[in-house]
Amino acid sequence: MLLYWILLPIVWVLAHIVFRIQVIGRENLKAVRDGRAYVIAPNHIANLDPVLIAITIFDWKRLRILAKEELFKNPLAGWFLRCMGAVSIERGKGDTVTLEKITNECKNGTGVMIFPEGTRTKTGKLGMIKSGAFVIAAAAGADMLPVRIIYGTKDGRLHLFCKVRIVFGEAIPAADLQIKDQSHKIAELRRMKNRLKDELEALLKANAFDVQAAETVEADDPAPKAAEKAKPAGEPKPAAQPAEAAQPAEKPVLPEAAEGETQGA
Repeated sequence: MLLYWILLPIVWVLAHIVFRIQVIGRENLKAVRDGRAYVIAPNHIANLDPVLIAITIFDWKRLRILAKEELFKNPLAGWFLRCMGAVSIERGKGDTVTLEKITNECKNGTGVMIFPEGTRTKTGKLGMIKSGAFVIAAAAGADMLPVRIIYGTKDGRLHLFCKVRIVFGEAIPAADLQIKDQSHKIAELRRMKNRLKDELEALLKANAFDVQAAETVEADDPAPKAAEKAKPAGEPKPAAQPAEAAQPAEKPVLPEAAEGETQGA
């Protein structure tokens, strides 16, 4: 725990040197940090996501972060992650011991960070939402705080010295995360997943960087592109008509003398 208090300020300084970090919706974070149980549910793009979110929260009471077991294979990385509060979990193996331990800590007011996608998408786009975060939140009676991490790059991925936005949305109340009818458990879980997904997508849409916002608009409104594709490529343009072609021919004007001779005849 002592190492965490030493490392947290150091990592905070280094991260703000390497990246330009902006935090939005901090009031939503403060609303759940009042002694209640809460689960932080961010999207996942890069390995540094949990570290960037942890230093943004900057809580002297160490967060618990569920991380895949593979990240701890490197001794140095494993030591650093454990100091920051990460706990390894064996994905797909029903690690009930770790889940029970984390759930009990969450009940006692420790913040728990779980990536609901289960793995990185690497593209900036949201992947498939899984059930793990909802199981822990329901068992601990915890609110769930949607968090969207956005990298200000063309490909949506993390690069050195890039801009980073960490956006905290409004918490989903614990009561809305309880499965009240076990006979409809699958449908209830699907509803919760869709709600979290909608919340995370709304956070991106409202806070995307300019390059990402332009891509979102094009994706939402494909009509201009479709119309452009539907237009025949070889359609001939109408030929421009000469300006004088539409004017009637002028009647020749006879000299006065000639006109008089004609009339006299």
